[in-house]
Amino acid sequence: MVAGLVLLTGFRGGCGGHGHDPARIERAVAAHLEDALDDLKATGPQRAEVVALKDRLLKDGQALAAGQREAKRELLAQWDAEKPDAGKVHALVDARVDALRAFAHEAADAALQLHGILTPEQRAQVSRKVHRRVDDR
Repeated sequence: MVAGLVLLTGFRGGCGGHGHDPARIERAVAAHLEDALDDLKATGPQRAEVVALKDRLLKDGQALAAGQREAKRELLAQWDAEKPDAGKVHALVDARVDALRAFAHEAADAALQLHGILTPEQRAQVSRKVHRRVDDR
């Protein structure tokens, strides 16, 4: 849910209608998460744990997005060079794949932590909501 909310509700590497403004992204994700936690009737301790997961994912996701912007600049510099350095290009691609993989694992771990934070009834409620989204596509 946290990872899903972060990734599906507006944070997509700094875009999703919110530009690259981290404060706007944070507000949008926080508002959506608060609504979801209200729907789940989350307790105070659950809210605190889930918000901490969200904060960590957003911080790391924003760092990932900044890395993507820098990588694009470097790739463009290689393109503009008289003789692009294939080794640098491939190393940059590898580094970005590794960074994306690490973030995806972090998001998966956050989802697993969330599973343990929520009650079985709350997990079922999240499952129904996610199934509606997945099955409608």
